[in-house]
Amino acid sequence: MNVIFLGDIVARPGRESVRFLIDKLKKRYKADFVIANAENLAHGKGVTYKTLQEVREAGVDFFTSGNHIWKKEGKDILQDKAVPLIRPANYPKAVTLGSGFKLVDVLTKRLAVINLIGRTFFRNHYDCPFLKADQILKELEKHFVDGIIVDFHCEATSEVKALGYYLDGRVSAVIGTHSHVQTADAELLPNKTAYISDAGMCGIKYSVLGRDKEEVLEAFLKQDSVCANWYNDWELGTVQGVVVGLKNSKAAIFIERIYEDVLNK
Repeated sequence: MNVIFLGDIVARPGRESVRFLIDKLKKRYKADFVIANAENLAHGKGVTYKTLQEVREAGVDFFTSGNHIWKKEGKDILQDKAVPLIRPANYPKAVTLGSGFKLVDVLTKRLAVINLIGRTFFRNHYDCPFLKADQILKELEKHFVDGIIVDFHCEATSEVKALGYYLDGRVSAVIGTHSHVQTADAELLPNKTAYISDAGMCGIKYSVLGRDKEEVLEAFLKQDSVCANWYNDWELGTVQGVVVGLKNSKAAIFIERIYEDVLNK
């Protein structure tokens, strides 16, 4: 089973870039399933039914998320079991909306998708992602699954790397998200779990995390409270992520980075 995982889709340019390119990527990699991180889908932060439906119709099958998922219509959508969207599993027990992992059927096979969030450099006090992963994998022992993919939403690449080694040989893939900057370390770990520290983003190529680069530079230079805008008009986009060939629930055959320019015609 070949699975495409797309990094954070940022605002309208990200959605449109994915729509322009997704069919080409699915054909090239013979992809059976497409996952994307959706926390920045609607105007850069949060999700709406409309933006999720737009990307679903483009060809994305399933969505993970992160700390921005609660904005816009996220809380309502997480309660809708018909929508293939999960949120980080290691929020405190008081957070009852949504699920942190799901089982999905892909043709004749079954895939488990797990969403976790890191603790380093975040303001919030999340539960331990390592122990939550143990708990979920214990739960998955009750089911037969052909693959397990983990989206680990982190500020620190070192935390992603640590979880990668912690889960090596226990899941099919550990994929980092959140920084919007794709890393160059896609590899199979010693026990054959596919790994990358960050899958990158889908959005404006010449931007800062999808925001207007000139406004971001002004904020850094003046050290003031300039809030950079999310682009709407764009010429050159980027679609970033990985494709993973799954061997079974504990190993992958390969992982390859996706980094494609998209011209807005």
